[in-house]
Amino acid sequence: MTRQIIQTDKAPKAIGTYSQAVRVGNTVYLSGQIPLDPATMNLVEDGMDAQIRRVFDNLSAVAEAAGGSLNDIVKLNIFLTDLAHFPRVNEIMATYFAEPYPARAAIGVASLPRGAGVEMDAVMTLTE
Repeated sequence: MTRQIIQTDKAPKAIGTYSQAVRVGNTVYLSGQIPLDPATMNLVEDGMDAQIRRVFDNLSAVAEAAGGSLNDIVKLNIFLTDLAHFPRVNEIMATYFAEPYPARAAIGVASLPRGAGVEMDAVMTLTE
């Protein structure tokens, strides 16, 4: 099976040795997104809600570049530096996703790149 690299200017550029996403067959693996504004490559500074929304916006942009949407995500991993923000993730996620929701994990971590409070990665499946 061939691999297709997914790239969009509507999400932050990769800041390391990775691609924004890779499609293999009907499966798309979306790399972790932190709350960087793709225009400035700076971390959003309007609080945790803004960080969570920016991450969902970034994931959405990559999903769309791959030919899908957030509702095609089958697995979502959420990394938080403070699990006290998890209820806000749930509330905000409900404005971005429709049922049936993807499988999901939420993991508390000590730190994230660039001092972010949240990072998410995902697996998406597409129909031909």
